[in-house]
Amino acid sequence: MATYNKRGGKPKNKAEKESQLEENSTTAEVFNTLDEGASRTEAWVEKNQKPILGFIIVVAVCVLGYFAYDQYIKGPKETEAMNEMFQAQSYWEQALTAPAKDSLYNLSLQGGEGKYGFIDIIENYGGTKAANLAHYYAGMAYLNTNKYQEAIAQLDKFSSDDDILAPLAKGAIGDAFVQLGQNEDALKYYEEAASMRTNDFTTPRFLLKAGIAAMSLNQNDKALAHFKKIADDYPKATEAVKAEIYTGRAEAMNK
Repeated sequence: MATYNKRGGKPKNKAEKESQLEENSTTAEVFNTLDEGASRTEAWVEKNQKPILGFIIVVAVCVLGYFAYDQYIKGPKETEAMNEMFQAQSYWEQALTAPAKDSLYNLSLQGGEGKYGFIDIIENYGGTKAANLAHYYAGMAYLNTNKYQEAIAQLDKFSSDDDILAPLAKGAIGDAFVQLGQNEDALKYYEEAASMRTNDFTTPRFLLKAGIAAMSLNQNDKALAHFKKIADDYPKATEAVKAEIYTGRAEAMNK
């Protein structure tokens, strides 16, 4: 029958005695090492108490400062900026349907009735969501008043996760480049606008513009690919009929 020695029992022979002594020695050595490590750690902490405490205080101040800034400065500043921008937005929206578009767009940019325009919002409320949105409005206002370089500069600073606004801003930069006669740049922005989001409004819109821009550069194969995508993926879009017409033209040019 197999037998075993209980740990800590009296050794029966010299070999067992030596083995037990070695085991006890190793265990003691491990604990001594741990004790030494703990002692060194305690000594280090004691020696560096002031720097450690200082670091903790700095972190705490930063965290509390961030929350205070967010609640007492950033929040009210966002609200103030949106309130200040209301009149500029009103001018901009009126310009969409009014006969005197240019004057209303200029008022939206420069301000009126003692209220800020979009440029003022950008300058005075930088870093806020209102200022970011003001870049979009200002860019569109410049585009509609034939100030294409200014439009590109403003729209390029606008950023958004919105499925509609993001591609509209990117595509508007393409429109500005078309007006400047820079069709290669326009094509790049149209393609980017078409691929940014997938929806029935902006995607076929900018695929069509990308196809037309490609045709102007004699890149008919690329143009056909854009028109085909509209026909295949967006057959009910208003751009589908135009895409079919342009497909015929591109094919004729390829012959």
